[in-house]
Formats: sequence, structure tokens, C-alpha cells
Amino acid sequence: MMISKSKIFLAILSAAYLILAYPNFNLEFLAWAGLVPLFFAIENKSAFQAFLMSYLTGVIFFLGTVYWLIHVTLPGMIIVVLYLALYFGFFGMIISRQRVAKSQGYMTLFFVPALWVALELLRSRLFGGFGWCLLGHSQSYTLPVIQIADMTGAYGVSFLVMTVNTAIFLTVKNFRKNNTFFPYLMAAVFLVLLCLTYGIFRMNNIFTGERLRVCVIQGNIPQSKKWDAGSREEILAKYTSLTRRSAQEHVDLVIWPETSVPGFLESERSLSDRITSLAQEIKTPMLVGAPGEEIKPKETYYNSAILVSEDGSMMDRYNKIHLVPFGEYVPLKNVLSFVERFARSPIGDFVPGNDYTVFKFIVERRVKDKETSWRLLKKAKFSCLICFEDIFPDLTRQFVKRGAAFLVNITNDAWFGRTSAAYQHAQSSVFRAVENRVNVVRAANTGLSCFIDQKGRITGAVESNGENLFVDGFKIGEITLAATGTFYTRFGDLFAYLCALFALVLILSKNKFIQKILEPLWTIA
Repeated sequence: MMISKSKIFLAILSAAYLILAYPNFNLEFLAWAGLVPLFFAIENKSAFQAFLMSYLTGVIFFLGTVYWLIHVTLPGMIIVVLYLALYFGFFGMIISRQRVAKSQGYMTLFFVPALWVALELLRSRLFGGFGWCLLGHSQSYTLPVIQIADMTGAYGVSFLVMTVNTAIFLTVKNFRKNNTFFPYLMAAVFLVLLCLTYGIFRMNNIFTGERLRVCVIQGNIPQSKKWDAGSREEILAKYTSLTRRSAQEHVDLVIWPETSVPGFLESERSLSDRITSLAQEIKTPMLVGAPGEEIKPKETYYNSAILVSEDGSMMDRYNKIHLVPFGEYVPLKNVLSFVERFARSPIGDFVPGNDYTVFKFIVERRVKDKETSWRLLKKAKFSCLICFEDIFPDLTRQFVKRGAAFLVNITNDAWFGRTSAAYQHAQSSVFRAVENRVNVVRAANTGLSCFIDQKGRITGAVESNGENLFVDGFKIGEITLAATGTFYTRFGDLFAYLCALFALVLILSKNKFIQKILEPLWTIA
């Protein structure tokens, strides 16, 4: 059976709708029906044809969302897109084999979103994981919808959006047959209203606790200058100037972005003296991004965040745990070393860290109240996520479980130019804030440097003349250290694993033996 042009058009239309739901378009409402055209495109098609059309949707979607990888490597971008699109292809193939349009009862309505979540979970973990542009991420600025993430993670929002997509498709099919909209759409509406009710309730929560004034510095250093020895003094001078200006407003912590220090802070005396003297001068702790180096027992390099106390001592260091493949290291280097020839910038040779570091510091301030001078002590614990570590929810929650009262993401998205990459990246931070009900503070070399509260609201960002990318400056935000535990922090992606189990059981139900076991469930449904 040939695939008609109209079916191909529907597959492309789905990709277009989904692309428009993400930054920089931000038409997030399109995600709620974005996959409906694809469902009609693969209706009554063979498994292979359904795979091809769904794969086409995936290729176009990822070309339209992660296109910014071309600034690092064109061949790498093509390989990533072709790989990620496979998950779309397998999704279409499986629901085609399951004969979704002809299946019975509510099983169909919930099988499709469960399968989608299972594939998103797999994509986020397989081969190091790339949980970028999940379906739920499209709703990162629809705050009442995403509040369920403190129980289900971002996958719960993906499930909700896909349930509506499935309900619309099944409703249209049902209406053609017997001119009634019931029951699929009503079930989906009920689920959405239930989630919105919970979301509105959580949006009205008030978080109380110790308050800290935190400053993020956005240096806006061009990637071409970051490791240029001749630009070292220029880089340090810019960060020093911005830091001194921010210190005039009495902050409790200053944060510099990823690898903002142009050298090995702990082994280069001139650099360490410069940074520690600055911390002493402003009398404020500083968290700075810098490459780490260990000589013994062998030469080892880390991508690190280092906390310098207000008295100039280096208090602690976090070595990045989840490195970027083909960016910070080459997987299977003996076999894949040729990949370095296709990268536009040298690939690093970093080693992953092992410790879930929780930084601890005490801020002491002299406060004058009329004629009385008294001492104010602020105690804080926080953890740092470097670069794209904030796209891994399970990694993030491990820091919170170990006592981090707020999270910091230091990153350098300068690689990707004036694209949507920085805004897509920030969407992950929004979900990490809601999942664990902690503030997330982002310090990015070229932006987006911002503050995200426990409800996922971006409460402030570094801006200049209405622009927040590729500008330099600083932003001070006041955050609340609320001692709030969540279901997600404790149990992680339990919801996603249950979805995967549910989808697997229904796929296996085609087996006659398993079909007998499940027959009572089908009858009830």
C-alpha cells in the first residue's frame, strides 16, 4: 500500500505543530493536539508504514528544536536527530500494531500516553540520556498544569498532554461512527480538570523559611575568547568588575557561570590569589565554575564548581558527574576517536566526579537597628548542577535528598549562538524546581541567567535593553529556603516506570497466554 501525499502532509503537520509549542515560538497550546494529525496519518497503515511516517515527524521535529547543535558539529547534529527520531518511529509502529483505533474501552486512551512516557523515559536514560524537549516541557510556562510534577515528574505532564491528543483522535473516530463525543473527551477533560485543581491549590501555597540574597553574574564571554590566553585578563577584569558592583547591594552569595575562571583555580597561584582576594574584599562567599586538575596518582581533569568563603578559603568542590558525550569526553575513545575531526571545537578529556556534593556556608552580617548593631547569621545548603546536568531529574533529586535547600545551575550555552537552546535548557530547570519544590538559580555565560522559584516561576533574569541573551550584567534575587519534601524527591520516576510497565503488559497481551490473564481487566474496561 502506497503512502498518499495527504498522509505525508499530516505527518509533517504534526511536526510543525510540536515545533511551534517550544521556544522561541512558545505556542504551547498546540502541543495538546499536535500529534492528532500523525494519528490520522498512520491510521490503518502497516507497522512499517506507520514507523516511516512517525519517523518523518520525529526527524522534522528534532531538526526544528535541536538545530542549534549545528554550531558545534553538523555531522553530530544529523546523527543526533536521526537517532532521536527513532523514538517517534517506534511509537507509531507500536500503536499501529496495537490497532489503537479499534481497541476496546479506556485501555486505549491510557495505553498511548503510557507508551509515549515509556519511550521518553528510555530516551532520557539510554546511551547517557537526552531528555531534551520532552512533550511535558512544552508546558513549562503553563504553571497550573506543571504543578503535578512534584509527584509525577515532567513525565506526568507528558502523559496528560498525550492523553488529550489521544482523546481528540478517538473522539473524532467515535463521532464518525455514532455521532457522539462521549466518553473519551469527557475522561480527558476530567483528568485535566483534576490536575488543574491540584495545580491551582499548589500555586496558592506560601513557602516560608530563611531568605538569602543571591547574585548571578553573566559575563557574556565569546566562546572564541574563553580559552584564549591573551583574553585571560579581559575575562577576569569583567567578572571582577561585575562582582564588585553587585557586592554594593549586600548579597549573601555570588555565582559565576560554568568554567568562568580561565584556568586551573586550585593549581595556578595567580588565579587563586585573584579569586580569594576578591571574596575577601566583598566579604561574600563565591561559587565559581573552573576546570579542576589532579596530578596524582595520574593527570586528571574535571569540570568543577568551587565554593570560596568570604575569608578567602576554598571550602569545597563539586566535580561534574554527568559529562556531555562528544563534548567533554569521547565515549569508547579507542574506537570513536575519529569523531574529533568533525567537531568545530576541541573535545575535552574530562573525567566524571563521584560525589553528590552539598555545599554549606554561613553568612554573617552586621545589621544596624536604630542605635543597636547586631549580628545576623544565615545558614544555607545547596548543590550545583553543571551544564546540562539539570535535564536529568533523577540526578537532581539526589542532591535534594542529601540536604540541598536550593539548586544552582551554572552553564555555558555560548556554543549555540542566538538560538532557542538557552530557553529550552531553562525549561528543564523549571521542572527541577517544581519536582523538588526548591529554588533553582541559573548562572549562564551568555544567558539565560535567572531565578526560578518553587512553583516554577521565573522571578528575575539578567537583562539589558529587553535582551537576556548575549548581554553582560548581574541580577540579584531573594530566595526562600523552604524545608519542603515532595513525593517525587522521595520516589523519583515511579510514575514513569508504572507507565512503562502498563504499556509493556498491554503490548504483551497479544500473547494468547497473557491474554487469558488480562481478560477480566478488558471486561471491566
